[in-house]
Amino acid sequence: PDRKTGHHLALGGVKNVSLNLTISNTGDDAYDTNIYFNFSREVFYINFWQRQEKGISCGLVDLDFLKCSVGFPFMRAQTKYHFAVIFDTSQLSGENETLQFLVQAKSANPEHKLSDNTLDFSIPLVHETDTTITGVVTPSSFVYGNSIDASRFVQLDDMECNFQPLNLTFQAINKGPSRLPGSTVDIRIPNRLAGSGADMFHIIETQVADGRGNCTPHRNPTPCTIPQDRDSIFHSIFAFFTKSGRKVLDCDRPGRACMTISCSLGPQLKEEALSIDIKLLLNTEILKRDSSSVIQFVTRGSVQVSDRAVEVPNGLPDDLSLVFEALHSQEPRGYVVGWIIAISLLVGILIFLLLAVLLWKMGFFRRRYREIIEAEKNRKDSEESWDWMEKNH
Repeated sequence: PDRKTGHHLALGGVKNVSLNLTISNTGDDAYDTNIYFNFSREVFYINFWQRQEKGISCGLVDLDFLKCSVGFPFMRAQTKYHFAVIFDTSQLSGENETLQFLVQAKSANPEHKLSDNTLDFSIPLVHETDTTITGVVTPSSFVYGNSIDASRFVQLDDMECNFQPLNLTFQAINKGPSRLPGSTVDIRIPNRLAGSGADMFHIIETQVADGRGNCTPHRNPTPCTIPQDRDSIFHSIFAFFTKSGRKVLDCDRPGRACMTISCSLGPQLKEEALSIDIKLLLNTEILKRDSSSVIQFVTRGSVQVSDRAVEVPNGLPDDLSLVFEALHSQEPRGYVVGWIIAISLLVGILIFLLLAVLLWKMGFFRRRYREIIEAEKNRKDSEESWDWMEKNH
């Protein structure tokens, strides 16, 4: 017999498969010719179809064994028969990677060449699924700065840094229609303020629910990095007054240094979700050196199915973004406050002296005392003269 097969069988999508067969007799008339089918007990025989009425009949010998009689009582010499056998595959579990059919043709006549009388139909099985991913981050925002009480943060042993704890939770969901044999979730977290800066995050724990997967380990050898303050005092003061705007750290932007956590997940039934919990610490000492008032972290997550699965077309999104924000308290460091007060006093004194000089130049402080005394004397003399005239009259 000759065979015709497809590339693969998508579980959950295709319910029936058809084995298209051509059996030919190149010798003499063959008496009592039969074709036998062995297949999995998860597959059920439905019916057969023949292109022309050639006297073919099929019947089950057992649940996994089918016998088809061809041209009973005999198959004519130099003839070909074309027919198809249809099976129901809706009950396939997908535990095996292939669906196998063993087909063998036999007759009561003695055969001279038996190598072409047997076929092995092996159809690769793939699972048709619709996977999606959801997630949440807590807290969604936090405040940092020198004025924030250190008790609101986490301190590690023998380390001076204040760390902000964060919890990331992702859920990979299989919406079906078939079982998902496995998947990979990639999580990308922006890990540096600048390309050559220090790593900000320290992973405490990464866990897949019920131990049904594992994630790549990540270790930050220097979780407590305090950047050296190399800026001048004037630059620090300028940075304080100009601390505004929003900085966005997004792993989808080119040149951004990100940390990638890959988690391999086990099988999932239809409508089943698997959770990934990530506990991490953010070094706020690095954030304090940035000039932005708001730093926005955009974390990306995506899910990819294994080679034994295919996504349904136009399905649910298989990626997402989680956003959390670091808000600066907008209060300067202590020495900056001192310098602001000192500079303000100095500027005030300079302005006072400038006004004094201007007033002196304008003659505000030049009083003409002699002219004032003479004018006062003339006024008194005039009044006395006026009084004498009134007495004489």
